[in-house]
Amino acid sequence: MKYEITLNGKVYEVEVEQGKAILQKEYEVCAPAAAPAAAAPAPAPAPAPAAAVNVAAGEQVCAPMPGNILKVACTQGASVKAGDLLVVLEAMKMENEILAPRDGVVAQVVVSAGSTVDTGSPLVVLS
Repeated sequence: MKYEITLNGKVYEVEVEQGKAILQKEYEVCAPAAAPAAAAPAPAPAPAPAAAVNVAAGEQVCAPMPGNILKVACTQGASVKAGDLLVVLEAMKMENEILAPRDGVVAQVVVSAGSTVDTGSPLVVLS
C-alpha cells in the first residue's frame, strides 16, 4: 500500500509491505495558487441592545451558564414564590429551569424568548 505523509512541510511517499516500509519519494510542499478573491459576505446584523437593568429595583436572577432563552414564564409585576419557574434556559441541548430564589415581585424581565445570554447575564430582577 502507498501513502503520502506530510511532516514538517515535506511530503513523503511511502510504500508499506507486510513487515517493511520503503521510502519512494520525498519533496517539498508548495503553497497552492491563490484563488480569485470572492466578494466579501455582508456583515451580520448587530444584535439588539440588551435591556437596561434597573439594579436599584432589587435582586438580579442571573444565568448560571451561557445559552438560549426558550421560555420566559413570568411577567413584570407578577408575584412569585421561592421555587417558581422564571425562565427556561437551553444550554448544551439541555433545558434548565431557572427558579425564583425567594418570594418577591418581578420588578423587571430583562430577557425574552429566543435571546442568547452569557454566564452571569441578568434574566429577571426581583423586588
